[in-house]
Amino acid sequence: MSADSAAHGTSLLPAVVFLTAAVVAVPLSKRLKLGAVIGYLISGVLIGPHVLKLITDEATVLAFSELGVVFLLFVLGLEVSPARLWVMRKHLLGMGSAQMLLVTLIIGAVAYYLGLPLVSALVTGFGLALSSTAFALQILAERDEIASEHGKASFSVLLFQDLVAVPVIALMPLLGAQQAQSLAEAVRQTGTAEPLWSSGLKVLAAIGLLIVAGRFLLRPVFAWVARVKMTELFTAVSLLVVLGTAFLMQQVGLSMGLGAFLAGMLLADSEYSHEVEGHLEPFKGLLLGLFFIAVGMNLDLPLLFAKPLVILAVVFSVAALQLGLMWLVSRWFGQSHAGSLLVAALLASGGEFAFVVFKTAESAKLISVDHAALLNVVVALAMALTPILVLCVHFFSRKLNAEPKKPFDLIETEGAKVIIAGFGRVGQIPARILAAQNIPFTVIDTDSDAVESARRFGGTIFYGDTTRPETLRAAKVEQCEVFILALDDMELSIRTARVVKRLNPTVKMIARARNRRHAHKLMDLGIDQPVRETLHSA
Repeated sequence: MSADSAAHGTSLLPAVVFLTAAVVAVPLSKRLKLGAVIGYLISGVLIGPHVLKLITDEATVLAFSELGVVFLLFVLGLEVSPARLWVMRKHLLGMGSAQMLLVTLIIGAVAYYLGLPLVSALVTGFGLALSSTAFALQILAERDEIASEHGKASFSVLLFQDLVAVPVIALMPLLGAQQAQSLAEAVRQTGTAEPLWSSGLKVLAAIGLLIVAGRFLLRPVFAWVARVKMTELFTAVSLLVVLGTAFLMQQVGLSMGLGAFLAGMLLADSEYSHEVEGHLEPFKGLLLGLFFIAVGMNLDLPLLFAKPLVILAVVFSVAALQLGLMWLVSRWFGQSHAGSLLVAALLASGGEFAFVVFKTAESAKLISVDHAALLNVVVALAMALTPILVLCVHFFSRKLNAEPKKPFDLIETEGAKVIIAGFGRVGQIPARILAAQNIPFTVIDTDSDAVESARRFGGTIFYGDTTRPETLRAAKVEQCEVFILALDDMELSIRTARVVKRLNPTVKMIARARNRRHAHKLMDLGIDQPVRETLHSA
């Protein structure tokens, strides 16, 4: 075998090692419900210079893998439209800002008291205040709690953290001592330096150019590429947008991620946003996984073994601070005791953006190499606490999953000829028809949000439990002529039908059936012709 062929053969070894480590470690980590990020970190530790020593040039790998963060910020920008931010403004600005400000200031003050410079202390506090979006959203998805009150509150805080992290990461190079040293060197060599106003104008010009190009060029370019109907060309243009905007920001001294994020926001409301995200998702996933593997390779295991008590003390202190403050903030913004504990547990640990913050701060000479190594170990251990913390919260209180229910409405009505139980996609249709014919009707639903948004239909709409006889009696079910059962929950539907039949045996019931089994159960209760929601459409 020639030297050239041997060189080409060995050049594939790092790629094979990375892929093998990810394929083995990530599924095992997810099977243990620890999340993919922990799997990547563990695989990085194993193949890194402190354990198996399969990869030794971890610095180069980390520098290349930072493109994964750029893609992550671009995809985040695609998901953040101004309209969505406005809907989430209470939790986003209120809970998010309170959590970040309090945790950053408290940890920063402690770090400053312990002898760190002010900027280093604030960077430390900011990085440790961040939470893991990947972990929290994965846990919420597994428990089907993303749409719950504590799920929406957690997502809002996580989104605020991500949004704040973008400009902070972008500004770090401008604050760094490295640029100051380069500027001093330039002054010594040339006797002149670029004025601050000139640098500021370059930054503003680059951001303005990006916004103008995004508003007037991106959509026509993607429309032209879509007409060509070449998948690989669409992928190439998507990559060009991300890398081109990142390169533009890099040239004016800002973070590459800032350019990618702004480009994503400019495409958020376009008809091509989902297509672009689909084409970039594989690149983002692979590069982001490579980034976490590189972080794992850079974790200072000898430091962990040398100072285990110090590191564990920092980990548990930060987690306890986050738990306490986030619980107080959640309670202040109206969350229940159980919901506040869940929000606190989801947000108590470190986040993946913290690695980016500390790496950027280290490169800008805002924190020392040893300090960054210590913080990376702390964040990695804190992230591993997230699933365990949530499991403990659920273990000690089985009722934490239940959302706080506001008191049911006091139903005061003279009675309507028609009562509708459930005001979802099925119940709204007969309500519109009845409203158009000026036929009075009463709606009862257990979804408070649906009730609030449905007042405009003109009927009498109440928030209540249709399985409770007192609720149905208050709605004058004994006097109604038609009862429309439009609930989507089969068990709730059966129980409601049973109570209605007992209170008014002669009422005409029109019942929605989810499937054949549900229809047979309704027929057993004396409902002659339940309407199967898929039969006629099929």
